[in-house]
Amino acid sequence: MRSRFLVNSLPQPRRLGLAMATALAAWCGLAAGPSRAGAIPNGSFEQPDGTKPSGWRTHTWRGSPRFAYAEIGHTGKRSVQISSTTGADAGWYIIVPVEPFTIYRLSGWIKTKDLQSGTGRGALFNLHNLQGVKTPAVTGTRDWTCVEVFFETQDQDSVQINCLFGGWGESTGTAWYDDVRLERISPQDWTPRITIEASRKGPPVSKYLYGQFIEHLGRCIYGGIWAEMLEDRKFYFPITAEYDPYRATRRQPKDAPFPVVGASPWQIIGPPDSVRMVTQDPFVGHHTPWIAPGSGIRQKDLGLIGGKDYVGYVWLKAAAGVPTVTVHLTGAEAVPIGRVEPRYRKYPLKFRATRSTDRGALEIRVAGGACFVGTVSLMPADNVKGMRADTLRLLKELGAPVYRWPGGNFVSGYDWRDGIGDRDRRPPRKNPAWTGVEHNDFGLDEFLTFCRLVDAEPYITVNSGLGDVEMAVQELEYANDPASSPMGRRRAANGHPEPYGVRFWAIGNEMYGRWQLGHMPLKEYVKKHNRFAEAMWVKDPSVVLVAVGAVGPWTEGMLRHCANHMDLISEHFYRGSQSGLIQHVRQMPEAVRRIAAAHRNYRRTIPSLKGKSIRIALDEWNYWYGPHLYGELGTRYFLRDALGVAAGLQEMVRNSDVYFMANYAQTVNVIGCIKTTKTAAAFETTGLVLKLYRHHFGTIPVAVESGGLLDVAAALTDAGRTLTIGVVNPTKRPFSVPLTVRGARSGQTATCWQIVGPDPLAYNAPGRPPQVTIQERNVRVNGTLPVPAYSVCLFALPLAKP
Repeated sequence: MRSRFLVNSLPQPRRLGLAMATALAAWCGLAAGPSRAGAIPNGSFEQPDGTKPSGWRTHTWRGSPRFAYAEIGHTGKRSVQISSTTGADAGWYIIVPVEPFTIYRLSGWIKTKDLQSGTGRGALFNLHNLQGVKTPAVTGTRDWTCVEVFFETQDQDSVQINCLFGGWGESTGTAWYDDVRLERISPQDWTPRITIEASRKGPPVSKYLYGQFIEHLGRCIYGGIWAEMLEDRKFYFPITAEYDPYRATRRQPKDAPFPVVGASPWQIIGPPDSVRMVTQDPFVGHHTPWIAPGSGIRQKDLGLIGGKDYVGYVWLKAAAGVPTVTVHLTGAEAVPIGRVEPRYRKYPLKFRATRSTDRGALEIRVAGGACFVGTVSLMPADNVKGMRADTLRLLKELGAPVYRWPGGNFVSGYDWRDGIGDRDRRPPRKNPAWTGVEHNDFGLDEFLTFCRLVDAEPYITVNSGLGDVEMAVQELEYANDPASSPMGRRRAANGHPEPYGVRFWAIGNEMYGRWQLGHMPLKEYVKKHNRFAEAMWVKDPSVVLVAVGAVGPWTEGMLRHCANHMDLISEHFYRGSQSGLIQHVRQMPEAVRRIAAAHRNYRRTIPSLKGKSIRIALDEWNYWYGPHLYGELGTRYFLRDALGVAAGLQEMVRNSDVYFMANYAQTVNVIGCIKTTKTAAAFETTGLVLKLYRHHFGTIPVAVESGGLLDVAAALTDAGRTLTIGVVNPTKRPFSVPLTVRGARSGQTATCWQIVGPDPLAYNAPGRPPQVTIQERNVRVNGTLPVPAYSVCLFALPLAKP
């Protein structure tokens, strides 16, 4: 026979009175009906999913637990069990939705055998993301005992409920858990309101907060920005009879839509020995393919659009006999080259595709004699100086004022000199930090051409990992010296006689991390940074230098020892996926705020900062989680991510005194705000936010007070004639938000741009109608602002002249 022990925990939330809690205590053990939010699926563990209860997972924080799906129960036949003989801190857990600012009761039944609390608490239930909310713990040997706790959800819209063993330490023994219930007691009023003090102005918002970052990683540049359609066009990988180009990675399966190329993507046409790699006098790299007569090579999986023109070229040299070559593209008329000369010559190619496909192929067939293929290229004919026209159009719409390049982790193993000069003769390399091949087609000159095409300033990171001071200074000279200097002459010889005048330069990337090539202890790196800075400023005193930072000991050390050798300091953050929408959104402004608070403290406490204003370049920030559908780290983003990015931007506005620059990482495909397929490009939900705020949000922040769960920021335009208000609503409730504007007179109508979608998981995909868009409309204000559910709204209110 089961005994029933009632153990009640009474925390002290603001709105939960003692009398109410005492009355509710009698509910422990009574049947709980379902609630609109907060009911626990399979709380009695009777529904199996294989060898575990459906919906529940396990987690070990420390020690050695044993988890079991037990065949005993409090009311039914099943429960979950945790045991340990040596000590453990572990739990079964489930995540459930709740209503924000609402009082709930969490209850459940626990049975124990020889349970010793040890350094932990024992057996209990707790909420993982509301620290301090926990039931009393059960220890010793006890029959089924009911425990409960009342709590307020604050601004959470989901909670993780743990059947906890140990808890903040390790326990031993055995515990069973059953009949876990969550009941909503009473909702609270969280109706928002907005008050704006237009006369309380903050420091101007830097336009550089809307910057971007592109890195030689995944499909950001190759496959995203750069228009080259062929993989491994310079034959970094040897062509062999074992055609198997694609590789699975830890994050991406082999059959993913955009797999990583890990072996030659060129297939032999003909006998296996009809193609061999010759290392003597290679055209580029370490070897060149030799092709016997009657044979050829083929690359498959090309994306083509029917009716579209494609252009390219192939470098050929006769190896024996009198070879002729014909180049074929799927569905297009073949290009006959005729007799190939005994020296390398560049032969042009032009095709018109007759049908659309993602399975197109380019074939190079040789007849009459053996032939060397130096390199080959194929691009859409509408490419703009080697850039994809569709991607470039979106980048121009995005309007980012600055682009950081080339890394990222990549830069610490990159020699920028590999990426200048004749593009076809630049050596292909293994990407030093990521998967795949670095073709060196997109180098310094291409990056600076790209910046001019999108009307943005360049921000270049020099290699302070495996690189040295001389390499950095030469890169600076190549970019900024006159054509009369040694490096300036080299730039002019490459077709760019005028100096580029690059202003922003970062010294290194994430040198605090052990994953970084060339990583060294802080006490050594501060000396290296200072040597770089001194040499670069001797060469060009006008450049703005950015140091590597990471809030905590690294940033503190850099500011103490390098404050006279930097203009800005870099910070990075990424955030993952959270189960609750509010938590998912909120983590972005929290990260921005945490970094800003740390830097304000540094200004007060670090003597070397006295009289200085070293502001933050947040040159990597974003969400980063899987799955990766667009190649390496190619995360798909949803409406919920757009809400978080908007809230992050608004927190930077609120901290405009410490943030000078921010670079969303990365622009295309790789955790990017633009995604591409082989033949199409589209804005992600996050890209729409960045575009909207860049073009329409004001530049003079003003004070805002707002309640509830909305994230609100406001700023005047430069002329002070318009008040812009950004509102992020991460809830399922639409609001008509009461608005009070003090210190200015606004009209009764406003322009509203809103980013909305059918639900928080709505997303956009290239080549498909968008689910999430920017909608512009005129709205009547009349003391309230209309804010839809799950939305980003930017209002522009004209102000009357004072």
